[in-house]
Amino acid sequence: MNNVLDIVYWIPLLPLLGCIINGLGRKSLSKGAIGVIGSGVILASFILSLWAFFQVRAGNVHTAEYFPFINVGNLKIPFAFQIDQLSAIWLLVITGVGFLIHVYSTSYMHDEKAEHFGRYFAYLNLFVFSMLLLVMGANFVIMFIGWEGVGLCSYLLIGFWFKKKEYSKAANKAFIMNRIGDLAFLIALFMLINRLGTTTFSEIFTSASLAKLSGGEITAITLLLFVGATGKSAQIPLYTWLPDAMAGPTPVSALIHAATMVTAGIYMIARANLLFSMAPATLNVIAIIGIATALLAATIALKQNDIKKVLAYSTVSQLGYMFLALGSGAYVAAVFHVMTHAFFKALLFLGSGSVIHAMGGEQDMRKMGGLSRYMKVTNITFLLGCLAIAGIPGFSGFFSKDEILAGAFAKSPVLYALGLLGALLTAFYMFRLYATTFKGSFRGTQEQEHHLHESPAAITVPLIVLAILSVVGGFVGVPEFMAHGAHTLSDFLQPIFKDSYAVLPAHEVSHNTEWTLAGLSSILVIVVVVVAWSRFAKKPDLQPATGLGKVLENKWYVDELYDAIIVRPLNALGSFLGNVVDRKIVDGAVNGVGRLVSYGSRQLRWLQSGQTGSYILMMVLGMVLIFIVQFFLRK
Repeated sequence: MNNVLDIVYWIPLLPLLGCIINGLGRKSLSKGAIGVIGSGVILASFILSLWAFFQVRAGNVHTAEYFPFINVGNLKIPFAFQIDQLSAIWLLVITGVGFLIHVYSTSYMHDEKAEHFGRYFAYLNLFVFSMLLLVMGANFVIMFIGWEGVGLCSYLLIGFWFKKKEYSKAANKAFIMNRIGDLAFLIALFMLINRLGTTTFSEIFTSASLAKLSGGEITAITLLLFVGATGKSAQIPLYTWLPDAMAGPTPVSALIHAATMVTAGIYMIARANLLFSMAPATLNVIAIIGIATALLAATIALKQNDIKKVLAYSTVSQLGYMFLALGSGAYVAAVFHVMTHAFFKALLFLGSGSVIHAMGGEQDMRKMGGLSRYMKVTNITFLLGCLAIAGIPGFSGFFSKDEILAGAFAKSPVLYALGLLGALLTAFYMFRLYATTFKGSFRGTQEQEHHLHESPAAITVPLIVLAILSVVGGFVGVPEFMAHGAHTLSDFLQPIFKDSYAVLPAHEVSHNTEWTLAGLSSILVIVVVVVAWSRFAKKPDLQPATGLGKVLENKWYVDELYDAIIVRPLNALGSFLGNVVDRKIVDGAVNGVGRLVSYGSRQLRWLQSGQTGSYILMMVLGMVLIFIVQFFLRK
């Protein structure tokens, strides 16, 4: 062993072992054993990730090669893991938040039969394994294996209750829409192999390798990679699968939205940051798509009544902000927001699960209200999550959101203005959700009110931990204009992005300007929070939506548009190909040949009459025919 980090293969291997044990033993293991195994392997991975993080922090950045994975001609792709500053951050988020979600699941899913309980934890462990493989891979091929793995696991977990047809449809939708992005990723991968003969990050991101690519090729490759990212990270136009992913159990929603799948696209672009920095046109596209997605999803969230749907569109919107940061060249801000978002979004989803658990499965906010009197811990932690995502000063979301807005301002004041609008919409819909759910009087049935209670410790303890992280998590990134040298995250990630910052045009924003921007956004957000709280706590939005509200409630009719211009035409084309081309033309041709052969054989069989005279006659005729050919026709 040349480096102590060579043992990092245990970080993904432990969740894989948990998946195998719980999957094979789901019919024989007790629920307690399944929960301990499923959660224990993630805890062990977290401890190892924490150790790896401190190794990296001490300067031990390492690429561990284990064996040749593909070795064909000049193409050599090793099975290797790269442990550096970027992967170390993601490892902590995936395993840390993932562990809390696993613990939460032991209580939330306890009513499932032992067999399905085991299947659930096997899928959950496999999900974490796939995401770890994605972020630890030292080349695009290993990353792509994990990339496909999280796509498969999302399908399995979204459709966990597969007997419900709409849940199976949601799983299919997620799987199919991600295949579109995955194809673009794969094409970009083939282009890199064709032009550079390698997929290894340390070999691609060098001046010698990048010099082999023309500007057009770099733009094409980065655009294709970005299309792949729009699928996994739910950006326009491939975002509609994510809100429908709410069909899965609530802890699954938390895992997908906070710690795993949707951050994959952000990670991939951050990993390939130098390549993207050399494609300014691609960065512009990323910034525009990011802010457009952030605003579109935020407007939809304004009129959703399903508590999980509000959070789902909130995730799409927050992912848009991360892409806005990437497109603005503010890579550290994007990674920072991934981390803080993991804390408060996992908290909010798990908090919504606690509410749904207490409400007996009810998800409509209009039938809730006044829950703060019955669920003290859930109420306080959920409120802290809302304050964090709204960007109230001092909370984690404030630091990461304002860093993104500052980066957007440096690129274009228009992007900043649109980003600020999205932040105000975020504060409004989140406190509409909070006030409608926890304030006012209870609007459910007497039976529901009778059963209202705080959730057990396995649910509330993860909420408390995530609430603490949502409050203090932002202090690793205190901006320079507030305190000199306090942005420890930026310092930690500096080796990852230093080459990009040398390539990108410098856009400096003065400290006075940053104070002004932060102050303006903070004041406006606080005003919006007060307005939303006072309005919806006293008079919840219970009436059917009309006009623009109806359009927003129906998600701008994007699903219907996709159905009209893509799904139904493809179904019609498939029906035509199946019923006309396949059955009548292809089958007709094949069956026609068969019938022709059958007919010919029936006619030829008459030659075999069994009469000697007929055979002698045919021999004579044949001899005559040969005589004619030989003496008269041949020259």
